Amino acid sequence: MAQMNMLEAIRDAMRTELKRDSNVVIFGEDVGNVGGVFRVTEGLQGEFGEDRVFDTPLAESAIAGMAVGMGLQGFRPIAEIQFVGFIFEALDQMFIQAARMRYRSGGRYNSPIVFRTPFGGGVKAAELHTDSLEGLAIQTPGIKVIIPSNPYDAKGLMISAIRDNDPVFFMEHLNLYRAFKQEVPEGEYTIEIGKANVVREGSDVTIIAYGMMVHTAAKAAEELEKSGVKAEVIDLRTLLPLDIDTIVASIQKTNRAIVVQEAQKTSGAAAEIIAQINEKAILHLEAPVLRVAGPDTVYPFAQVEDAWLPTTGRVVAAVQKVLNF
Repeated sequence: MAQMNMLEAIRDAMRTELKRDSNVVIFGEDVGNVGGVFRVTEGLQGEFGEDRVFDTPLAESAIAGMAVGMGLQGFRPIAEIQFVGFIFEALDQMFIQAARMRYRSGGRYNSPIVFRTPFGGGVKAAELHTDSLEGLAIQTPGIKVIIPSNPYDAKGLMISAIRDNDPVFFMEHLNLYRAFKQEVPEGEYTIEIGKANVVREGSDVTIIAYGMMVHTAAKAAEELEKSGVKAEVIDLRTLLPLDIDTIVASIQKTNRAIVVQEAQKTSGAAAEIIAQINEKAILHLEAPVLRVAGPDTVYPFAQVEDAWLPTTGRVVAAVQKVLNF
């Protein structure tokens, strides 16, 4: 085991698969000699050569389009979109060409692509660098959406994503890259795509979260425990496919739930999760399922983003509201 932060764990996953499979390639803006804007791919070009890890022009549509073409030819591309707000230039290639390849070809072809992108607030970044756009992706059949919250999960899920025969949108929260270190196996291992993780057991309320918000939820659970409230915290890890079974099993025990997301409130992952809870577990609920989310505004400038982002206090307040319903 080695101590790794999330950035190092993702790099180690890619290194593992570059060694294991000669068809794995990495490309994007500045991912080669520079190692990416956050240095996630640092050292990989020197280790595996410019044919396996290489830079592209500043053209997201070309990056994603090349990934689709290479996937059709038997490669397993890892295509980095430098910041999540830049995916709009590549939506056709990602969400139409790649995501529909298996369907359009009647199963003859697929798109074994990992689209990597950093996202998320709290780091005082520029406009279009911090938005949470997972809501766009989860409405797209044919693409999987992964958002890890810690180094161990990040490595196992990245290896699973690279080996998957369908496209995966792998979102990496900026605020988690260097936030903390964790013991991570140095060899290869996988974590099942579509399987959530109960990170804290509880009996009074279920808090459902993903990415950075898992840590906000966990801190809220610690605060709630001081007043005798035992909150169960679920880390979704994967938004598409969604592990609704784990969510329902928890609600059957706690009878109350809230969903925490960093993205704007309307039409996001939380709304879909609540809809599925209503379809499959409504008779177990003793209160409405509430959302804690960013407000329905454009992501704000750095000076006021701390007031925009969901906080531990807002999560605690939502829990108290469902407990007192």
